[in-house]
Amino acid sequence: MKGLKILFWGRFGNYGPDYPRNRVVIEALEGLGHQVSRFTPRFSVLGDLEATLRGLPHPDLVWVPCFRQRDLRAASRYARRIGVPLVFDPLISSFDKQVNERRKFSADSSRGRRLLQWERSLFSLPDVIVADTSGHADYFNEILGVAQPKLMVIPVGAEGELFRQQPLNAKGADEPLEVLFFGTFIGLHGIEQVVEAAGLYQGLPVRWRLLGEGPLRSACEARVRELQAEHPGLDIAFEGWRPLAELPARLAAADVFLGIFGTSGKALRVIPNKVYQGLALGRPIVTAGTPAFPADLRATESSGLFWCRPGDANDLAAAVARLVARRNELPGLAEAARATYDRHYARPVIQQAVADTLAACRPSR
Repeated sequence: MKGLKILFWGRFGNYGPDYPRNRVVIEALEGLGHQVSRFTPRFSVLGDLEATLRGLPHPDLVWVPCFRQRDLRAASRYARRIGVPLVFDPLISSFDKQVNERRKFSADSSRGRRLLQWERSLFSLPDVIVADTSGHADYFNEILGVAQPKLMVIPVGAEGELFRQQPLNAKGADEPLEVLFFGTFIGLHGIEQVVEAAGLYQGLPVRWRLLGEGPLRSACEARVRELQAEHPGLDIAFEGWRPLAELPARLAAADVFLGIFGTSGKALRVIPNKVYQGLALGRPIVTAGTPAFPADLRATESSGLFWCRPGDANDLAAAVARLVARRNELPGLAEAARATYDRHYARPVIQQAVADTLAACRPSR
């Protein structure tokens, strides 16, 4: 199926036009020989009218990217009017985010019920709904009422031009390894567990580095000050966020990456960008062994991934200690991490998943 004209439809919101998920999907579409154009309506609810008045060239398929629930109804009207399939790649559920992650209101409150009804009605519109993991696909089916035949899974992956395999930095036998967390300091990732694990850690010396910004950073900084008063030798420091173009080089200076450790339903269903990016760089990762990861990966620690229980700082500290105890094997573990990425999440895997998604839509040509 070559040469489709695909229209990416949606306002960009807080994340801007170049959110990693969108870049990876567009890269895969173009790699398959399709032409991707973008339409950013001035007003989401009137997007179909604007597209018609502007006389946009008719696409073969309309694709609404992640987080753009508010663009979906207008995109659906337009796609139906011109007779082409509609794909939606939400990445998250608004209901799940507001009720379960942010806990703004309960599921059985009037606001919760209205939000669920609103989102269920939206998710009924596309021909295909894309999920990033099988866990999210199950959620879309069980909670949002999407029929299984309409669900496809496309892993998030990492941008191939930015996150390439990087050699480990040479270190002396007595030099501590660097254990790096990077992210947005939100509860989903379990950053509080990382801080507590640093205080509980008992193993070969390491440097803990926490890179990024977000709502929980100030609380984490306060807790680190308490821990350093209790453990004067604790080497843990914070760094500010880096521009995307600078991020891979900074990440490659670390020896071990930390993944996700939250206990919410979403935390158990998602694989965050940092895990894909770390594996692509060729760095072993400590992360919670959640159902979002394939069962064959969770059955071993020989694939560059070391596992702990979600929400368990003691288990996280023990997992880091297990990995660091094998520092002589670090080059092999780094190669295994990259091999895991190539096998499960690299560009050819994503391209095939995208191709399967397009085939499921039965586009007009």
